[in-house]
Amino acid sequence: MKYLNTILCISLLSVVVLSCKKDSVPEPIRDVQEQTLTDDEALVNYLQTHFYNYEDFENDPGNYKIEIALDYINVDDDDKTALWDQVQTKTIFITDRENNEIPTKIYYLEAKRGTGENPTVVDSTFVTYKGYLLDGTVFDQRELPMWFNLATGVIRGFREFLPVLRSGDHTVNNDGTFEFDHYGQGVFFIPSILGYYESNLSSIPSYSPLIFSVALHKVNPADHDNDGILSRDEDPDGDGDPFNDDTDEDRNANFLDADDDNDGTPTREEYDRDGDGYPDDDDNDGIPDYLDQDSN
Repeated sequence: MKYLNTILCISLLSVVVLSCKKDSVPEPIRDVQEQTLTDDEALVNYLQTHFYNYEDFENDPGNYKIEIALDYINVDDDDKTALWDQVQTKTIFITDRENNEIPTKIYYLEAKRGTGENPTVVDSTFVTYKGYLLDGTVFDQRELPMWFNLATGVIRGFREFLPVLRSGDHTVNNDGTFEFDHYGQGVFFIPSILGYYESNLSSIPSYSPLIFSVALHKVNPADHDNDGILSRDEDPDGDGDPFNDDTDEDRNANFLDADDDNDGTPTREEYDRDGDGYPDDDDNDGIPDYLDQDSN
């Protein structure tokens, strides 16, 4: 009997071990197109059943201290306008592992228009923010402003939304602290592919659509490759997206490439030799020297 009990214990232990091994097998990464459709359904449902405190913003338009608050539309709130009737939509194309372009949607609204400038997708931005899951869980927030590099330091959805907002201004208090005012505020809703997708973070489950409310305080144009040309200006095709400009086709976008034409002469040295403030074109072929491999 003792021997039988030992066998039973070993058998049960084996089941537990085998079960753990089975459960530890990583889930295959989900198909982007299917997951995007699933996420979009969840986002649409959220937008149709929730509202934000738009009346606070409407009733006190000069007060930039009002923060965005999201809430469920209860029976007593049937007079509230759902987010679905207020958001705008932007379609973004994602390339999956098979190089297929998958359209995905970001929903957003601007609650307060700032008085400063709009950032580009490659600028640095000084922001406060709060991040939510669709169940209302706050997974991250920043009450004091911090700098975010939109080109390299944020998820895709953040980069796609921030240029909608305008920055504000600030005053310096007697104690050396800053007081921010007249800044833009907005909220955006993104599928998981524009967030963390399959990554299972401590506070964000994998494949989670995300919500961010953001206030934009300052914008700082960046020069990521330190070549003397602002990253926002390294956009030869003029489509507003410096990420797809790679003159020498070395898989480094021009704004991250210190030698844009790969001719051995740094862009900083080729751009404006005569110091007149305009890019040089020594062979007069209509292509600036710093983008022209044949200019030397």
